[in-house]
Amino acid sequence: MRLRFHCQNRIGILRDIVSPFVDYGLNVARGEVGGEHGNAIYLHVPHLLNAQLATLKPVLEAVPGVFSLRRVSLMPSERRHLELDTLLSSLTDPVMSIDMDGHIVAANRAAGQLLGVRLDEVPGLSLDRYLPDLDLPALIRRNNARVNGLRIKLYEATFLADIAPLHREHHDDVGSLAGAVVTLHRADRIGERIYQVQRQELRGFEAIFQASPRLADLIREARRMAPLDAPLLIQGETGTGKELLARACHAASARGQAPFMALNCAGLPESMAETELFGYAPGAFEGARAEGKLGLLELTAGGTIFLDEVGEMSPRLQVKLLRFLQDGGFRRVGSDEETYLDVRVICATQQDLPRLCAEGHFRQDLYHRLNVLSLAVPPLRDCLDGIEALGEHFIDRAARQIGCALPDLSPAALARLSSYHWPGNVRQLENVLFQAVSLCETSTIEPSHLRLPDVGQAPGLSGLDLDGSLAEILGEVERRVLATLYPDYPSSRQLARRLGVSHTTIANKLRRHGIGGESD
Repeated sequence: MRLRFHCQNRIGILRDIVSPFVDYGLNVARGEVGGEHGNAIYLHVPHLLNAQLATLKPVLEAVPGVFSLRRVSLMPSERRHLELDTLLSSLTDPVMSIDMDGHIVAANRAAGQLLGVRLDEVPGLSLDRYLPDLDLPALIRRNNARVNGLRIKLYEATFLADIAPLHREHHDDVGSLAGAVVTLHRADRIGERIYQVQRQELRGFEAIFQASPRLADLIREARRMAPLDAPLLIQGETGTGKELLARACHAASARGQAPFMALNCAGLPESMAETELFGYAPGAFEGARAEGKLGLLELTAGGTIFLDEVGEMSPRLQVKLLRFLQDGGFRRVGSDEETYLDVRVICATQQDLPRLCAEGHFRQDLYHRLNVLSLAVPPLRDCLDGIEALGEHFIDRAARQIGCALPDLSPAALARLSSYHWPGNVRQLENVLFQAVSLCETSTIEPSHLRLPDVGQAPGLSGLDLDGSLAEILGEVERRVLATLYPDYPSSRQLARRLGVSHTTIANKLRRHGIGGESD
């Protein structure tokens, strides 16, 4: 059991607090001093029972200078260790700490995978075993300063290493060196890292392209809902940018400077999803870490948790999430202690939650708790009026990442993009155009550069605006037919032969719909 004493900072108070435990024959395994002014003492008493605590509590609270006593789930050092471990585990780059003898002291999961060992086997490993041609301790002593981008070879792969020296206390001389933290970046992914940095330069709603009026309307709604401290449900197909919208809403709220954590509920086993979200107590199950694990909710305290694909959540997790939404409380796996947090919940789904409720796969009461505020992200096929500007935006971004000249988008290629049904939405468009820029060896992207799989064809009138008159609807159908066929028959004469009408008729229709360039 772990206890926190709010107390006076005076000489001898620790001895006075520990003395009653000695009288009861209880061993105090560890103690720590915390608080802003050293006014908190934490004790870990492993064998203390609830009944014994009930007896001891009046005695301990009577100690001069003790103001209050309560149970806590973690010691301060345990919490710091868990937070650091969770942070390191979330990094995709290998990170390891080494001592001045060249031995690894600690490493994250990515480093263990790279070295081909379990995490518990990492401490004590010698770097000479993996980098025989590099004396890192000598390099650290020689530079005694941060080294960025050191090219090294490990298992036939090239990495760029960032090396940050560690000093004892506040000294910065060579004699105080205690080791270094080494972060490895795959050299062939540096372009991707730069690209991700560029993507983060614009934050919030400014990072969402709004070329289509429908997207502009969505952002106007989102701006109004973002500051409201209530659950938000975002609905939309895969690839429409639901998480990007959730991050923008978080950034525009009063919680914008607090953490934003995301969990994808799809594909995770129930037990793993539960421990990821709610954490677990020390020794909660076989194989659990002795110190327990903080869940994403606790790491998000004061901020926003984003639950993607919430429709995939198991019934057990739905109950725990409903309880948290009702009163802000939950229990870690294997714990009987209540934890209360202030966290905003934003959920996203591509499923029809009302239908899942009707079928008994999703709780009706949870749906209403989540659906206090709601946003519906339109699919790309309903925003094709902005696809030219959006396409140019992605082409510019891809050219910057690849480091090539900015290519133009030919009319035929634009027509191909405008006629496609986009089952993967904006994410698919971005990927297709990135590939097109990488394939393009001239100054113009042509339809041959667009790798668009003919899968998931949109059924019937899907995406067709039926609000206008019959003439307007038929005009839109005509435009789509011409835009679809034009890339394969890129002149009015070829297209006229394909459709069995006159060259003049097709030329006039292409001109009216703004498809193609010269029509001869």
